[in-house]
Amino acid sequence: MSPVRIKDLWREQRIFGRRALFASAVMALLLLALLGRLYLLQVKRHDYYSALSQENRVRTDPIPAARGLIMDRFGEVIASNQPTFQLELVPDEVPDLKGSLERLVKLRLLQSEDIPELIRTIRSRRSFDSVPIRLHLSSRQVARFAVRQFEFPGVDIKPRQARWYPHGPLAVAAVGYVGTINAQDLKHINPAAYAGTAVIGKTGIEAAYEKRLHGTNGFRQILVDAQGRPVRRPGVFAKDLEVKPPRAGDDLILSLDLKVQKVAESLLKGHDGAVVALNPWNGDVIAMASNPSFDPNLFARGIDEKQYRALVDDPRQPLFNRALRAELPSGSTIKPGLALGAMTDGVIDPHQHVLAAYAYHLPGSGHLYHNAMHEYCGQMTMRTAIIMSCDVYFYRLAHLMGIDRISAWLPDLGFGHRSGIDIPGELPGLVPSRAWKVTHFRNPAQREWFPGDTVILGIGQGYFLTTPLQLAHYTAILATRGLNFEPRLVAGIRNPRTGRIHWKRPVLQGNLTQVSAASWQVVVQAMIGVTTSLKWRGTAYWQLHDSSYPIAGKTGTAQLVSEEAKGASNEGSYHAKGTLVKLRDDAWFIAFAPAENPRIAVAVLDEHAGWGSTGAAPIARKVMDAYLLGADGKLLPDPGQAPYSAPAGLEPRVVPGVSATLTPLQAAAQAKAPPVEPAVLATETRKP
Repeated sequence: MSPVRIKDLWREQRIFGRRALFASAVMALLLLALLGRLYLLQVKRHDYYSALSQENRVRTDPIPAARGLIMDRFGEVIASNQPTFQLELVPDEVPDLKGSLERLVKLRLLQSEDIPELIRTIRSRRSFDSVPIRLHLSSRQVARFAVRQFEFPGVDIKPRQARWYPHGPLAVAAVGYVGTINAQDLKHINPAAYAGTAVIGKTGIEAAYEKRLHGTNGFRQILVDAQGRPVRRPGVFAKDLEVKPPRAGDDLILSLDLKVQKVAESLLKGHDGAVVALNPWNGDVIAMASNPSFDPNLFARGIDEKQYRALVDDPRQPLFNRALRAELPSGSTIKPGLALGAMTDGVIDPHQHVLAAYAYHLPGSGHLYHNAMHEYCGQMTMRTAIIMSCDVYFYRLAHLMGIDRISAWLPDLGFGHRSGIDIPGELPGLVPSRAWKVTHFRNPAQREWFPGDTVILGIGQGYFLTTPLQLAHYTAILATRGLNFEPRLVAGIRNPRTGRIHWKRPVLQGNLTQVSAASWQVVVQAMIGVTTSLKWRGTAYWQLHDSSYPIAGKTGTAQLVSEEAKGASNEGSYHAKGTLVKLRDDAWFIAFAPAENPRIAVAVLDEHAGWGSTGAAPIARKVMDAYLLGADGKLLPDPGQAPYSAPAGLEPRVVPGVSATLTPLQAAAQAKAPPVEPAVLATETRKP
């Protein structure tokens, strides 16, 4: 018989009591933890979570600042803004980014080829920022999107201001353009500062002064519902919504004269080339033209792939800024500069008569270096050699100077390095030297500097390269008898809120005090003879002798290929009709005027136009006429050194003479030069 177990009620009761006590303790601890957490959330971190809650119901929309205006010296607007609608996207609010973009393509609001770049740009922005994905929507496009907007959460149409260039291509070589911000741009800017902004300066003034022009964005808080849609009537919450107005970018007053700029660009139509005109006494750029050109509004509106490829693939290279980047042989325009160096170093007596026959025979060599057209010059002094542009004289002069003197002298005239102009993209050109040749060539046989290399440098050929801006800068140095002012495009910066203008002072980079007054006189008188001497067959006489004012100039014809490579020609001309255009010589002309009281220095490049006298000189004359002559064809009064005859309220300060060590001829013109300290002038005030 099995034993019977008697139930132990007391034991069970004790076990139950212990379990109940344990459960109560656990519940008490949990309750305390809950109360502690509640206290932490509701009391200790109330402000933090209140702010988060506010952000959930309040959306902050950026208000992009109006981009600063760009004006010429007379206040005529070159770059402005106009209202437009653009399509924007907030990545956080778009559930299917790629799908949404593809559907926008079907609505013909985007191009399919733009999607990869758009995705890269969107992902490089902050996820809560409004990112522009299409600029300049037409009214039809706005309507097309509006009826389907419910299909695109996170995508909206915003009223914005877009960059507008009222003159189209005019002055684009100097002003540049704005383009859509891409992933590469975002590596160099603060994305928060560009929230809601679609474009950024890409070239020219637009790029160089981006920080000044951009301004400071504002913002507007908007009450939204659970779906992120704005609440039309925020009611009592309206007083809590913050608005910070944007601050517009600064306005820039350029040194450009649009009247002269228009003339320069009209004269280049149908030609590949460039024109640069400077005020020699302060470095102001009066005109800067490069042709062929393009309309910057294409980029400001958001250029598509097809339009961009058309510009890039154009064989005439409209996107190439020839004024800053065309590195080419200078031809005979270098001769006045070499003459100055030879006289300064005592290499040659400028008044000595030298027989310049049909060709120059380099001592120790059997090679002959011919005059242009195999012309006989005869007995030449330095003055007559410059007037006639006698190659044989300058072959000999270059050989006497030697490459070491030449390579040390030419940088003082602005060659072989960037001029310092206040826009990006300038190339330095090239002043060759023995050291340069050693490092440039791999073949040991080519590393040696040969005497023949020096000889052809005497007429601006060989390895020597320069740009139109450098030649204009060099011409300005000749015009001022040695004062080297840094070229500049921006003359003043205006605060759009106060109307106060900061006028920039010119910067003096150097002064060729080692050159004697007599040497300057020889060169300047020779350059005047280029345009006025019939007796000595001045190379620009027939184009410029009847001008209303005296002009000092120098022609240049830069040979690109040998005559043998051009092929046979019936005319034997530098620009023979039987020669392919791309093989014809480049035409150069430099000038300053009025010759003894210069107000403008000009350099003209007309690519493949042949002789500088017939190709480039007529262009230079009309550019100078536009600047110096009134409507009646008479020389305008000298305005002194007030850089601009601007409308009332926009006048710059009239400044006194330059403080520098001057040669006698420089001293005679001292009153024409402005102060040279690189500081900004005291501000002047005008009505906004």
